[in-house]
Amino acid sequence: MISSQSQSLGTLDDPALASLAKQGDQRAFTELVNRYAPKIFRLTRHITRNDQDAEDALQETFLKAYSRLDQFQGNSSFYTWLVRIGVNESLMRIRRQKRRPMVSLDEELETASGSVPRELADTGENPEEVYGRGEVRDLLAAAIDSLPETYRTVFVLRDVEGLSTEETGDMLGLSISAVKSRLLRARLQLREKLRKRLNSDGQQKEDHV
Repeated sequence: MISSQSQSLGTLDDPALASLAKQGDQRAFTELVNRYAPKIFRLTRHITRNDQDAEDALQETFLKAYSRLDQFQGNSSFYTWLVRIGVNESLMRIRRQKRRPMVSLDEELETASGSVPRELADTGENPEEVYGRGEVRDLLAAAIDSLPETYRTVFVLRDVEGLSTEETGDMLGLSISAVKSRLLRARLQLREKLRKRLNSDGQQKEDHV
C-alpha cells in the first residue's frame, strides 16, 4: 500500500521537492531520482555509447546532484540542471576512454596455456528479424551512436532531450551558431546513415526472395 505521504510527494513539482531535499528530506530526493533516472540514463547512454559507463555516469550524476543541492537556485528546471551534470559526467568518461591504450584485435591473448587469438562475437542481425520485431528504433539508436561525439552530444541534447539551442550551447560552452551548425550536420549525417541502412536492408530482402 502506498502511504499518503508518498502520494503527496508524487504530486509536488520539482522546485518543491528540491526545496524539501535541501532541508534533508531524502524521500523528496528519491522522488526526483525516480522521476528522472530513466531520462538521464537515456542521455548518458547516448553520449557514452556504453551501458556500464552510462550507468556509472547516471549514479555519479545523482550523487553529485544530492551533494550540490544548495547550488540549485531554480533559475532553470531541475531536469535541465541534472542534464548539465549528466553531460559533464558522460563526457568525462569519454575522455578517459580516449586516454586508455588501444588493443589491436589482431593481437593474441596471453593465457596460462599459451597464446590464443582474440574472438569477437558476431553482433550482426538479420534485417528481417529486426523489422519483424518492430525494432526500427534500434536503427536510429545505432545511427545516433555512430555520430562523431561533437555532433552526437548536440543532437541528443536538442532533438532527444528537447533542450533549447541556448541551453545546449550553455552546457557545452558553444555559441548558438555552433550549436545550430553541429545540429544540422548531425541531422544530415543521420538522414544519410538511415537512408543507406534502409536501402541496404531492402536490397537484402529482395535478394532473399
